[in-house]
Formats: sequence, structure tokens, C-alpha cells
Amino acid sequence: PVRGPGELGLGLDRLHQRGFQTVPEAEAEAEAEAEAPGPSPRARPVGGPGRNQRQADRASPRSSSNPTQPGRNGVVTMTDQGPAPALSAVGLTKTYDGIVALQPLDLSVPVGQSVALIGHNGSGKSTLLRMAAGLLEPTEGTLEVAGFEVGDIDARATTSYLPDDPVLYDDLSLREHVEYVSRLHGGDGWDDYAEGLCSKLGLSARLDDLPATFSRGLRQKTSIVLALVRPFSLLLVDEPFVGLDQPGKAVLLELLQEVHDDGAATVVATHDPAYVDRVERSLALRDGEVVFDGVATVEEVLPLVGG
Repeated sequence: PVRGPGELGLGLDRLHQRGFQTVPEAEAEAEAEAEAPGPSPRARPVGGPGRNQRQADRASPRSSSNPTQPGRNGVVTMTDQGPAPALSAVGLTKTYDGIVALQPLDLSVPVGQSVALIGHNGSGKSTLLRMAAGLLEPTEGTLEVAGFEVGDIDARATTSYLPDDPVLYDDLSLREHVEYVSRLHGGDGWDDYAEGLCSKLGLSARLDDLPATFSRGLRQKTSIVLALVRPFSLLLVDEPFVGLDQPGKAVLLELLQEVHDDGAATVVATHDPAYVDRVERSLALRDGEVVFDGVATVEEVLPLVGG
């Protein structure tokens, strides 16, 4: 599976040693399989370097039974019934030593939908997002991203995850982080889009600085950049506004809207009930159970989450 610095503390050489692949390597493998005699390979997601540089022309071979189309920068998997959901869960459950963190959950997030995941601490928001990101094993049930089983390289290659606690390499500068994450996922490294993101977030003067010198807010902004410079059709975000000043929050809201406008699905977990006014769908959790699913106002959400 392909993971970034916020998910796995391994360099590219060590990823290779453990059998992990970058997106270009996965595509090359798919192309080799397509040239060999035998059944058509399963479709691979399309890699791309950034929002303004899609690479649909680099699409890997697509099987007739499970073709893919470029999404924002990831893929949309087509089925006989239409696009596969960006995120789909059936009977998804998580328990820790007998304690239920997530009650059995059936969920379908259509391609391009914006979702607010609302709930108090311990409601199951982070548990759900970490399972969707492939970082936490479900106890029961199934979970798919764009028609691919969570944990597969196909699902990881089209999912971007912004955690609540930024995890960065202390020996890489901000610019080097961007280079690493972009190239790991098939991009060209530092480009105009990355530079624009850093400018919007007020990071231009810190590009060559190490994260060890960053405040909590600067680390959060760096994590936002890393989540957006790689290809994806599903963006998972866990408490993104923590540590950000008001200008930073305003920029993040603008960026999330851009992602949605580009056709990617977004699932944003937040304590801020006001965010429900900005999305198409709200999902409220309480003690691991869904207590609301639909279009909601702030006034409707507050009592549902004990606010």
C-alpha cells in the first residue's frame, strides 16, 4: 500500500524493502500484466501530480468489467449500475477489548459528495476515518473505496487522509515533504499548485525550514498541503480546524470547497457544528452509533451530538 509521512514513518527505500509500491510502479506492473497472455488485469487508479495537472492520459489498462475514469486526480470506478460509491460500508463495526467504538454501520457516500461527520469526543468519528484510510482494521463488516477493498493499493492510491495530529519527518523541510509525497504518488514533485497552496496558507517564508521549528498551527498547515498535492478522489479529514487561526480556517474552508468543486468526495470530521451549513450531507455519531444522516442545520445538529 502507498502511505505518506502522516501515516507511515518509512523512507522510499524502506518502502521498497517492505514490498510497497509507488503509483507509477503499480501502473507499470499493470501494463506488464496487460501485455502478458491471460485475463485482463483489474483496473488501476490514475495517478496525477496535483489539482492543475491531471494525468488521465497516463491511465493504466482498464478491464471491461470494472473500468475506471479520472476523478479529481484519483479515479471513479464504473459499474453496470453507474459510478461505484466513493466510500461504501456494510455492517462495519469496531470494538476494542469488548468496548464498542463503532456500532454496525451501513454507509454509502456517492462520488463527489461533501459530508460533515459530527460528534463529541469518543463518538467514533476518528475510528471511522482511520478504518476508511486503511489504518485500522474493522472488527466486522466490509469497507470499500471507489469499488476497491480498503487496504488495497487501488484504494490507497485514490484516498487522501488528513489526520487530526500532524506527523511529519523532522529531517525533511516543508519543500522536501511536498517533493516526497508528490513523487511517491506519481507526481512531478514541487510545482505551481504546491507553491500556490503554501502561499495561500502563509507558508512561503518557511519552505526550507524543518517541522521541528514549526508551531502546532504551522504543522497543521503543512499537513493540509501534503494531503492536497497528491491524487485522490476521496478526501478524509479529521478535525482540520484545530490549531488554525481564523485566516487559516478561512483558507481551509476555501480549499475544501475547491476540492468538492473538482469532483472529489470529502468526509470531514469536526467538532464545529457550523460546518454542516457548508456540506450536502451531515452524519452525526453518538457513542459509536449513527443518530442522524441527512441534510441538517446547525440548530438540528447541536442536540443530536449533545451540544
